[in-house]
Amino acid sequence: MHILLIEDDDRVAAALRPALHRHGMTTTRLDHGRGVTDHLDGVDVVLLDLGLPDTDGLDVCREIRAVSEVPVLMVTARGEITDRIEGLHTGADDYLVKPYDIGELVARVHAVQRRRKVGTDGVAAPAGSGPVTVGDVRVDPDRHAVTVADTEVVLTRKEFQVLALLARADGAVCTRAQIVAEVWGRGWAGANRTLDVHVATLRTKLGRPELIRTVRGVGYRFAATED
Repeated sequence: MHILLIEDDDRVAAALRPALHRHGMTTTRLDHGRGVTDHLDGVDVVLLDLGLPDTDGLDVCREIRAVSEVPVLMVTARGEITDRIEGLHTGADDYLVKPYDIGELVARVHAVQRRRKVGTDGVAAPAGSGPVTVGDVRVDPDRHAVTVADTEVVLTRKEFQVLALLARADGAVCTRAQIVAEVWGRGWAGANRTLDVHVATLRTKLGRPELIRTVRGVGYRFAATED
């Protein structure tokens, strides 16, 4: 995933870019807002600070929306509820107030990118969430159904959400922070243990423990043995 980071603070950018790279993303950074539309090719998500030196970030968002449906995540120190409402009404897909946890930021990046499903031409594609099949396991998010060898498996709501998230990642690693943020909506002291229990239960219920793989120190991925 390629991120366009629009951030004028060198210290913030110097800390954020390596963190995004560690999560498998590439980045391009702009320290100004003017001419941003010339830099949208190949961009999957825009991280947009509002306090830019040459123009207001809200105007930058409007310029982006005039030519592209690429996901925009506003990351700013403006934390008032009126600021958040204005940012979302301007066209942002999400809004995160500084300071923030990097795990939450990464989870939100994945979430807005998945919702938009933007193609390489910058035009939003249909957000279909059709069935995913790995081996003889079929996950159907639209029907909220899972089958193994054509036999339906009963899962709890949270178990299904975890499995569907992993399945939609198409073999990519989902970080623990990303899964917790998207399934439970927040993190807490025992979140990792709760996630581990759900994954262990999924492996048992599916009868295919090898399909949900642990990536040590990172998270989980859903893939066939031969991948």
